[in-house]
Amino acid sequence: MDLAEVTAPPLARSTLDRAAHHRDDAAWLASAWPGARLLMVDPAKGASLVRESDDRCTLVLLPTTGDGPGEAMFLGVEPDGVAVFAVAGPLPTVEGAGPGNLRDMGHLLDDRDAGLFTTALALANWHAGHPYSSITGLPTTVRDAGWSRVDETGKQLWPRTDPAMIVLVHDGVAGPDGRCLLGNNAAWPRVPGVQRFSCLAGYVEPGESAEAAVAREVAEEVGIALDRVDYIGSQSWPFPGSLMLGFHALADPAQPVRVDQTEITQARWFSRAEMRAIVGGEAIDVGDGRRASLPMRVSIAFYLISRWLGSSPPAGS
Repeated sequence: MDLAEVTAPPLARSTLDRAAHHRDDAAWLASAWPGARLLMVDPAKGASLVRESDDRCTLVLLPTTGDGPGEAMFLGVEPDGVAVFAVAGPLPTVEGAGPGNLRDMGHLLDDRDAGLFTTALALANWHAGHPYSSITGLPTTVRDAGWSRVDETGKQLWPRTDPAMIVLVHDGVAGPDGRCLLGNNAAWPRVPGVQRFSCLAGYVEPGESAEAAVAREVAEEVGIALDRVDYIGSQSWPFPGSLMLGFHALADPAQPVRVDQTEITQARWFSRAEMRAIVGGEAIDVGDGRRASLPMRVSIAFYLISRWLGSSPPAGS
């Protein structure tokens, strides 16, 4: 994918009308079911059925079967007026198709498929994690076409997402000498010969604004004070249920980097020239013979980096 093509966070794209007014309309849902499209998702693997072609992937939607939607999740209505439902479970065998993981191929989907897959997986993960009421402890069942759950006392639960911030800290300098600050998270798997670097991130705490969380997390993780924080965009991260709020922030690189070893094993400034080289596949040594790698292209971290790099991508990216 060319950096010039990165115009929105990959999992923030959609063409679907969610048509929320139909969620509690049992008669309409029953009438829409026979001609609807069905997306199967496996939340345990974060996967759905896809067909791969060149550098693109396409979701496989199936015809509906049976008398009605039951506990199927109503995703919305497509521009052609056809309803789309999703069902969580093992993926069926379909000739010419196979399982595709949203983490690996979300950026290879078009706007329509990215929106469908992200919404279905986010809902499926929420249902999988809420078989019991957090209020009463009683078992819950599906309601509102998959958009809530209720226990036997009538206590209702609705899907929730956890707000998290993610920020690309940079020096505000234009051109190849401009620098950004990236870190390696201590919780990431270790890969011999490779050190992955990404934007700094963390959850927004109770009573805290997203902008305050940005300043706090950067100070905690790398000891850097920020001069300015700018909101860039957001996307769902349904692994299992976060909303990533993306920012750029200005900071003076003359400040010493003081890494919190509990969360960050290494942090360093990269020039724009170095970043373009890494995106283009060149090996940039970051110590002990390790080469730098960047976050997956479906992530908002890669989007924030791409926005900073600009629209002049290196050859082969």
